Amino acid sequence: MSQGPEWHFAERPTIEHLKAMGYGFVAPAEHSTLRDGENQVLFLPHLIDALMRINGIDRASAEAAYGELAAISDNEAWLKVLRGDYARKVAGQETRQTLRVIDFLDVSNNQFSVTHQLRVKAEHPRKPDVVVCVNGIPLVVIEAKSPLNVKDKTGEAFEQIRQYERDIPRLFFSNVFNIVTDGALVLYGATGSGSKYFAEWRDPWPKFDADFPDTLAKGLWCLLEPSRLLDLITHFVVFEKTDEGTIKKICRYQQFRAVNRIVDRVIEGKHRQGLIWHTQGSGKSLTMVFAALKLKTHRTIQSETLTNPNILVLTDRIDLHSQISGTFVACGLPNPIPVESVKDLHALIHSGKDGHTALSTIFKFQGSEKPIANSENWIVMVDEAHRTQEKDLGAYLRATLPHARFFGFTGTPVKKDDKNTYENFGVVGEGYLDKYGIDDAVADGATVPIYYTGRKTDWHIDEAKIDILFDTWFAELDDDKLNEIKKRGVQIEDLVKHPRRIELIAYDVWTHFKEYARPDGFKAQIVAIDREAVILYKQALTKVIAEDLQADGVEAAEAQVRADAMSACVYSINQEDGKPSEDAHKQAIRTALKANYLDAEAEKQTKKAFGRKGDDPQFLIVCDKLLTGFDCPIESVMYLDKPLKEHGLLQAIARTNRVSDAKKRNGLIVDYIGVSGHLEEALSSYRADDVKNAMRDLDDLRNQLRAAHSAVATMMKPLKRTASDKDGLKAEYDAFVKLLGTEDKWFDFKAKARSFIALYETLSPDPSVLEFTADLKWVANFLLYGTQRFEKRQAFDQMNYSEKIREMLEKHLEATGLSVTVKLRHITDPKFWEDFEAEDKSEEELMTAAIRKTTELRKTVTERIDDSPHQYGKFSERLRQLLEKLESAQLSWSGKLKAAEELAKDIAAEDAAHVEAGLSPGAYGILQILNDFTSGPEGEDLAIRLERLYTDPATASAGWWEKDGLRKSLRQQVRSMAHLAGLTQLKEIPEEVEAYALKHFAGQ
Repeated sequence: MSQGPEWHFAERPTIEHLKAMGYGFVAPAEHSTLRDGENQVLFLPHLIDALMRINGIDRASAEAAYGELAAISDNEAWLKVLRGDYARKVAGQETRQTLRVIDFLDVSNNQFSVTHQLRVKAEHPRKPDVVVCVNGIPLVVIEAKSPLNVKDKTGEAFEQIRQYERDIPRLFFSNVFNIVTDGALVLYGATGSGSKYFAEWRDPWPKFDADFPDTLAKGLWCLLEPSRLLDLITHFVVFEKTDEGTIKKICRYQQFRAVNRIVDRVIEGKHRQGLIWHTQGSGKSLTMVFAALKLKTHRTIQSETLTNPNILVLTDRIDLHSQISGTFVACGLPNPIPVESVKDLHALIHSGKDGHTALSTIFKFQGSEKPIANSENWIVMVDEAHRTQEKDLGAYLRATLPHARFFGFTGTPVKKDDKNTYENFGVVGEGYLDKYGIDDAVADGATVPIYYTGRKTDWHIDEAKIDILFDTWFAELDDDKLNEIKKRGVQIEDLVKHPRRIELIAYDVWTHFKEYARPDGFKAQIVAIDREAVILYKQALTKVIAEDLQADGVEAAEAQVRADAMSACVYSINQEDGKPSEDAHKQAIRTALKANYLDAEAEKQTKKAFGRKGDDPQFLIVCDKLLTGFDCPIESVMYLDKPLKEHGLLQAIARTNRVSDAKKRNGLIVDYIGVSGHLEEALSSYRADDVKNAMRDLDDLRNQLRAAHSAVATMMKPLKRTASDKDGLKAEYDAFVKLLGTEDKWFDFKAKARSFIALYETLSPDPSVLEFTADLKWVANFLLYGTQRFEKRQAFDQMNYSEKIREMLEKHLEATGLSVTVKLRHITDPKFWEDFEAEDKSEEELMTAAIRKTTELRKTVTERIDDSPHQYGKFSERLRQLLEKLESAQLSWSGKLKAAEELAKDIAAEDAAHVEAGLSPGAYGILQILNDFTSGPEGEDLAIRLERLYTDPATASAGWWEKDGLRKSLRQQVRSMAHLAGLTQLKEIPEEVEAYALKHFAGQ
């Protein structure tokens, strides 16, 4: 058992907190008696006792059920079993009986247990830190990492979880979610989730932060308190079917809180309505799915009110209806019915039957005034609730369902003077039943912040001077045309669509996009003032891009085709588009509108292509469509040339706030129309607190960059920095290492440096970053060096930098020669051995070489052991001793370098050992496995035959590694061959040989 920092700071406190919540502790010594073999994960006695206790069946039936459950190897199938969807024949019953593995109504009727260091035998055996079980079924894996090693997020812990999921998949068949913790921060994510989807459960509702001694206790209670864990399992996990495959999703805290507030309100019966504001991008559609799931299944609740309710989900837009219907169906909610006509709606609600889950648009209630008989048994969830109060739609709805319960959802805050929405969905004095605002989502990482910057051109529009601008800009028009426009009145559209202005902005858009979004594969929307402007932008942008491509040497015809493919227009068709016009300009626009129009299927395919990295289009040019309900994480910038305000502005800018990969730190609105200059006015109808950070001025970010640079510069102040060549920079790096001195100071500097780099990346290519570029290069490359010196490992910071920053740093490394100093070499690189030459090296140079070689050897040993543990496992202890020697003051730096060289030579000798043995590398690797099982003199011959077994197409046909039946047959042949050779470990040897074969022979 590990007694290192992880145990003291994270693992042990986790177990103690869970024991305090009523979990029984299972010591590692008990594992063998509870499991049917080391490769099994269910605690057999716990599960059999639970099956008997909960279902009242005999032991033989429970044991038979255990055999079936142990064979389930699909996570989604396991969730159904956990929720009670499992039946089989039992003694004394003629028909199949539903068997529950968890008692959701009586928490105390379940056995909650926690264990640690549960070794699971597989191709690559693993021992997760902590495993949480209910009735012997492993449901949560917790990976604990020491805060001494985790200074930002728990990156290593995420990798560990992913490794467990890959290497011991059996432990994750029944898994609901995973947790990583460093003893303070607690992050959770659904089975299979990447690190970006792990989140903190910030609000312990209905408790408060002050109710807990520390954040570890709070995080564990929020997720694993027995009644909450059961609630999460049965109501807050879905499998969503998408074009890319099935995605498992678990709720966030605001979804859990909102749904339970809705359910509590329905059960209490005091109020029959509630208003929920969950800001755009925070999963509002999924919140409605979870609400429907709990209201319909309510497995943890006994309530007459919820016996068989009807759920009706309403939207006021066809696209939102399709989106929410799609989400409900994709998440497998029981029998959702998308209502397609007024007739179908009335047949459904007037049927008098209960138990429906219906999805409709509110327009289908138009003119409906006859109340239905069972309206008190309807629960109505209305999306974008504020819009449904318009044009008497709300009145028709309530006339038809007078006694229903109404819950209004909105992705934008309700206006302060919108009395109807508060009256129809709110409770006096309450405001929102549940609120999850813009700042909450950004703080949680559920969305990225949105920044704006104004781009003033010579053609910037000041609406106060509209007539003067018109006279100036359109002076070349003939008098008849001028008088015609002035007679009807000059409009902002006339100015916005001036050809020269469109050309200039198209050029600016392309120039900015190339530097800002494109290097990292992100995409953009251009929002034009109307459909004509959409076409004008399409034409101008295509021209600019084609000219740019031609300047890079692309043939004119190909440049035109490629440029045209980079943008697509999305707008609604108009009956005027097909009419001929005597006005040449008008006719040209109508022709282009017809040519660029995308029908429903083409639009769907274009949106999919836009969402794919690397595929065209790079731009979507729109005027009204795709400004609401369009979720596309790859969109990082919106070029705005339409005077939006209020709800329209909030909806539009939120297209850029979806979380993507680590390189997307924010959304950016590039404003050409002047909205950002009058932001307060544009959002004046909302409460200031609700929208204060809807869009943040890029100046704020510039100030943050200055502050972050200042924090780094303060720590570097005593250091004299003037060098530009490799030796001078290396001397500066060494001096700064001494200046930092302690590991704590290094970690402090690293955190500040990362903050500085992240802000620089976010702002680039903004001119404000230029004054910091030289310091950025120095600091970013020092992080590589400092990680080697202080942590004796390779730094992976540069993997997370954006392409534009990474390229700049690579060039700097090569130009200064610093790559020799900070880049690690592989043991197979001939130059790897040069550092060991101790002659003529100063003490400082010997120290640098010793640290560098140890860092490289750490990487080499880790790779080799992962590749072939039986052959290279012996070097693990040697590496540990070398790391200890590095910290020892009793050994000189030349002695430490000598020790590193000895280890390197022994690894190189092991790499070549198969040659001396007269064996292929594969056969030699298998021989080391056999030697660990005392194979005897015939081991070499057996190793050769086993390699041939896995490499000869006659025995291992193409793709054998993906065919379970063939893999099983190969293992049986290994077992037989080992038995004939006199070996006795006939269970372990085939597993180890197959594990080796999968790494070395699969894919050949």
